Amino acid sequence: MKLYSRSQLIKSAFSGLIAGILIALGFVAYYSVNSKSSDSNTDTETSQKSSEAETDFSENQSNFSQTSEQESIRQKVVSENTSTISTSSSKYTQDEQQNISVYEKCNEAVVNITTQEMAYNWFWEPVVQEGGSGSGSIIDSRGYVVTNVHVISNATKINISLADGSSYEGTVIGKDVESDIAVLKFNPPDNVTLKTIDFGDSNNLKVGQKVIAIGNPFALERTMTTGIISGLGRPIQESTNVIIRNMIQTDAAINPGNSGGPLLDTTGKMVGINTMIISNSGSSAGIGFAVPVSTARRVVDDLIKYRKVNRGVLKITPVQMTSSIARYARLSVSTGVLVSSVEKGSLTEKSGILGGTQAVQYGSRFNPTTIYLGGDIITGIDNISVKTYADYMSALESKRPGDTVTVTVFRDGEYKKLKVTLDGKESSQNQTNEKTTAL
Repeated sequence: MKLYSRSQLIKSAFSGLIAGILIALGFVAYYSVNSKSSDSNTDTETSQKSSEAETDFSENQSNFSQTSEQESIRQKVVSENTSTISTSSSKYTQDEQQNISVYEKCNEAVVNITTQEMAYNWFWEPVVQEGGSGSGSIIDSRGYVVTNVHVISNATKINISLADGSSYEGTVIGKDVESDIAVLKFNPPDNVTLKTIDFGDSNNLKVGQKVIAIGNPFALERTMTTGIISGLGRPIQESTNVIIRNMIQTDAAINPGNSGGPLLDTTGKMVGINTMIISNSGSSAGIGFAVPVSTARRVVDDLIKYRKVNRGVLKITPVQMTSSIARYARLSVSTGVLVSSVEKGSLTEKSGILGGTQAVQYGSRFNPTTIYLGGDIITGIDNISVKTYADYMSALESKRPGDTVTVTVFRDGEYKKLKVTLDGKESSQNQTNEKTTAL
């Protein structure tokens, strides 16, 4: 072990202290320089970051501005699209608009007609019961309504209901069985203005043309159906002695309750009166028929003016030809209308139509009918073949008193054509002479 003196120890400690101080000063200087460098770097980084942040903020502001502008544009486009969609949803196709326009124009002029009839109970006491129902059109602001005869047949009371729910009792102004057209009248209050339907033109209709029907099928008031004209000039036999010619055929749905209602064109004018359908089920099968307005106009005018149709007639007693009459009279013609008698002094007699001379009893044993054989047998009027009494009535339906028609008759085994001037119905002749004898 090495020994040191006191002076040596002091020198050694002093040297160590000096060395420690120098080392410490060196560390301080080192850390001072590094600290400044670090602060400088930090400041630079901070400045850079601040600058970058400012740039980012500026860019973000720009982006935000652009985004806001884009959002504004998008919202505007959405708003416009929404507006367009909204506007588009409130629009209709041309066909729909047409239907809507016709309905709004005409539905309030279509009435619901219900009737009551007289019946008898089990004790044979007269009682009033519900009758039929149908439709009609108000054609005059004074309360005139056109409908079908069969809608009001057997009615003891007629009720006319309007679109506003009001109801009035109707009276019969006149009816024409040959065309199945009737005119009714009700009296609205003075402060009520009635909607009416105008007559159109049925002479220029075309197959394929759109038509609209409004009526009260199955008591569902003011129902509208649409279709086309399926055929024109149809001769349709409505009953045993009635054929209505020139009827309009349509596939517009017509059901029970539509009878008497209007068939309209796309302008809302009446071109026909819905009258009947052909169907196995009793409901619409797409085959409906309407009396043309050309017939209705003439018939309605006469019914309002004269309470009857001023139609040209042949003043004869007609008898429906049958095979039994042909065999008995030994005739080669078994169809047509036999002229049993001709009214004396009538235009028909002056035109050369001949009645029978041989009286015979015809019919049942308990209800025989006297007819006269040997007269003319009418087989045609103008260009219409007459095989039945219904044909005969139909051929004269559109004729006026004073009109001249060509009548084809079978006389003495051959056919002859005669020019005949038609009489009017006004005559002293018994009205039963205008009826056919049921054979």
